[in-house]
Amino acid sequence: MTRLSVNINKVATLRNARGGNNPDVIGVAKDCERFGAQGITVHPRPDQRHITTQDVYGLAEIVTTEYNIEGYPDERYMQIIADIRPAQATIVPDGPDVLTSNAGWNTVENRNLLSDIIAKLKDSGTRVSVFVDPDVEMVEGARSCGADCIELYTEPYAREYLSDREQAIKSYIDAARRAEDIGLGINAGHDLDLKNLKYLYKKLPRLDEVSIGHALICDAIYYGLENTIQMYQRQLEE
Repeated sequence: MTRLSVNINKVATLRNARGGNNPDVIGVAKDCERFGAQGITVHPRPDQRHITTQDVYGLAEIVTTEYNIEGYPDERYMQIIADIRPAQATIVPDGPDVLTSNAGWNTVENRNLLSDIIAKLKDSGTRVSVFVDPDVEMVEGARSCGADCIELYTEPYAREYLSDREQAIKSYIDAARRAEDIGLGINAGHDLDLKNLKYLYKKLPRLDEVSIGHALICDAIYYGLENTIQMYQRQLEE
């Protein structure tokens, strides 16, 4: 079964636009789990433009499914993981000035850096996922660095899906097969939605988890959060 982890960053963005606590990030996370999500994902950036440090620690007290904390592994992020010990830490290469993740790690060039970071994260008892492009060499590099799993960056797939879905998925199939061969778990995320998720799921049968935020929250405006989560869940069924 492929797990659906709901990224609630955009809920925090909406709250922060007006101040106060509406919508309530903690309450939304609880509801996502109640409505069937198997995980909650957050990406606490240093400028706290959406999820704040307070949110991250508050969520740690109430999330009963899988808690996945994404981020660039700077000193602040490493301390958060050491304190909270979430089920999963997903490390991304984008620094604080980047609007959203737009590329995976070069796991070959950054092998020494990543090996050290991953070892420290594992000391917290946390499963470590490395955000990578769908490139066999980068997948192998993640394994060499000691990662437990990878998260395939799916924005290129989502972009090309509209014109040629068979071509769009090809590199992802190759990367996923290699990950399976060398014992890595396989996650995916970025720009997945109700149009392209089913095809990805069908073509990557060993997919462990998808992390979806922006599209899911946008759909919830029209369909409601409970119904939307269930709609996404149905994309992950045979």
